[in-house]
Amino acid sequence: MEQQEAIEPVVDSAVRAVRSVLVVDDSASLRLTLTRMLRRAGYAVREAASGISALSACRDDPPDLIFSDWMMPGMSGLEFCREFRKMPRDSYGYFILLTAKGEKDDIARGFAAGADDFLTKPVNGTELRARITAAERVLRMERELTEKNRLIGATLDELQRVYDSIDGDLVEARKLQQSLISDRHRDFGSAEVSLMLHSCGHVGGDLVGMFPIGNSHVGLYAIDVSGHGISSALMTARLAGYLSAAAPEQNVALMAREGGGFHPRCPAETVAILNELILGEIETEHYFTLLLAHLDLQSGAMVFAQAGHPCPLIQRAGGAIEMAGEGGLPVGLLNHATYRPEFLRLAPGDRLLIHSDGITECADPSGALLGDRGLARMMARMAEIGGLACLDGLIWQLTDHAGGRRFDDDISAVLLEFSGTGA
Repeated sequence: MEQQEAIEPVVDSAVRAVRSVLVVDDSASLRLTLTRMLRRAGYAVREAASGISALSACRDDPPDLIFSDWMMPGMSGLEFCREFRKMPRDSYGYFILLTAKGEKDDIARGFAAGADDFLTKPVNGTELRARITAAERVLRMERELTEKNRLIGATLDELQRVYDSIDGDLVEARKLQQSLISDRHRDFGSAEVSLMLHSCGHVGGDLVGMFPIGNSHVGLYAIDVSGHGISSALMTARLAGYLSAAAPEQNVALMAREGGGFHPRCPAETVAILNELILGEIETEHYFTLLLAHLDLQSGAMVFAQAGHPCPLIQRAGGAIEMAGEGGLPVGLLNHATYRPEFLRLAPGDRLLIHSDGITECADPSGALLGDRGLARMMARMAEIGGLACLDGLIWQLTDHAGGRRFDDDISAVLLEFSGTGA
């Protein structure tokens, strides 16, 4: 008989995707015949006489492949297939319906119930082998995909652990960078200085600071290192040491007096020294813009050097706003670059804003940049607001200008308010 025809193994047992088979039929003779054929091919086979008992067997040990008769008393093969598909399992189970039905509507109903293939009765060995080959191919692909997904999941988990570790380090790095600005506001008697540093990421390449020079002068600086992120932040940490307020003997903007104390070095000379230090001692692709200034706390006279940094904004006591400076070459681009000092004088009630290009290049939702005029309008609105409140107000206005979007660049500023009294 055709049903008793033996079949050769479809694939080598070492690489089989189908390992366990469940044969479901209310006919003991058909179960026996099909089981023998499958076992001769090397498959582990179990039997069930009904859909109910087959479901129980599937719960205990889910098979890779099921052969189920369509027409069975109690629960039909179609109903068994539907219930089988509802069962949770780790891998796919291939379902073949045994049937004498060949109508297109019947086949459509079988596929709709979750069947993968059909095998006509009486069972032919060649057809059985072809159906098992298809099942092997599908299950092998499913298991390969499962393994690849497992590897991808494991890789993503590892990447998440690495990301979490880096994110934690960056949070700490942000705290350390912010700690470089120990004083956000300081009253020097005749002048008050406020500082603002807002990185667009965890850490950034902007740095602002101040340092007293005896009792008569104060030094101010604003730095913007090229690029963003960790390497730029490390550069700002190095530069903070060169302009340290806590260790004046290490501050290249200061010179020791005979007999003790320090006096200011010309800002243009200091910038030239920094240029040679960066090019000679630090191997980096980074450069930076810088504005370095010294203010005479008694007279309001200021000397500054501008190295590619935006021109500072002066807001006069009467409300007029002007820009000072002519630009200059960034630090760290050319050996032996020269810089020149520039001068201005602040009168009582005047204030000076030294800012990064992240402010004037802040874009609105349409892409239009704020520019110097936009910054002047913002400062004019805050003519009566001073100190840190003024810098906070500037951030609020920039956020509104950007339409609530995250800033594309670091934002930093030094606000100097000169009263001319108490020096």
